[in-house]
Amino acid sequence: MASLDNRSSSVNSVNIVPIVAVVGATATGKTALSLDLAEALGGEIVNTDAMQLYRGMDIGTAKLPTAERRGIRHHLLDLLEVTEPASVAEFQQRARSVMADLRARRIAPVLVGGSALYTRAVIDRFDFPGTAPEVRARLERELAEEGPQVLHDRLRGLDPEAAARIESGNARRTVRALEVIELTGRPFTASLPRLEYADPATVQIGVDIDRPTLDARIEQRVAEMFEAGLVAEVEALLTAGLAQSRTAAMAIGYREVIALLTGELSEAEARARTVSATRRFARRQDAWFRKDPRIVWVGFDDPDRLATALAAVTATVSARQVASGRRLER
Repeated sequence: MASLDNRSSSVNSVNIVPIVAVVGATATGKTALSLDLAEALGGEIVNTDAMQLYRGMDIGTAKLPTAERRGIRHHLLDLLEVTEPASVAEFQQRARSVMADLRARRIAPVLVGGSALYTRAVIDRFDFPGTAPEVRARLERELAEEGPQVLHDRLRGLDPEAAARIESGNARRTVRALEVIELTGRPFTASLPRLEYADPATVQIGVDIDRPTLDARIEQRVAEMFEAGLVAEVEALLTAGLAQSRTAAMAIGYREVIALLTGELSEAEARARTVSATRRFARRQDAWFRKDPRIVWVGFDDPDRLATALAAVTATVSARQVASGRRLER
């Protein structure tokens, strides 16, 4: 893959290497656009999807097969076993290290993934609150004794905005939110990323799509996942310890198939619930990103979407180049 110096984009012959993040709801076509951008910029892909960090979670996370990556190097895939917890703080460190290495070699990092918090943790100013083992242990005991809904209800009373962002079944994030509230005396949402880029040479490209089309695409994607062998994938992961995970086992599609395999759901019910859960997730993703005025939106089916995205990258790089020149003059 050519570096930034050798690409045929209008962003060449500058000293600033941009950071590009492709964002938006699941099933909007982010992957294809990220590949187009990486080709145009001589960049490499940096995964920001929390579930694609896991080895073996391929079909249910829509992980792009190696043969379809156009020869573009991908980073931060298949890092964890399903028994290991995924940590936003740890991911931030890993992603920023990869990005720094790429930019030092004049290769543009192109971030793509469906986990909004993971993307924001990487590109925005985001300092993680500390942890307290004794507080975490107590909350974990309460979780085991009372169940996730009780703790989520408690969170709703303390921080309604955080509760609205965190699914009631996501026990790990609920516990973390309650821990932060207890340690800081502030709402959990106060510790979330600010709308301020850690590096100003950052541009976000959002993929826009109408809801009826997205709903149809989600239904089609779920059908293709089941036909591609999602049930067999989950069976293999259960052997590897998936059921004991508080993060991987909660992934949409995987938890529904686990319920299918334990006899709680029929296959038709598992498929239907996966579609419904994915649609709800897509709406939350869209609501999160729509609050960010920095995002440049392009239509999922716009034939000029790559040109529009590249123009936004060029504008960002040019602005940073001018700002750097002014600093030098001073």
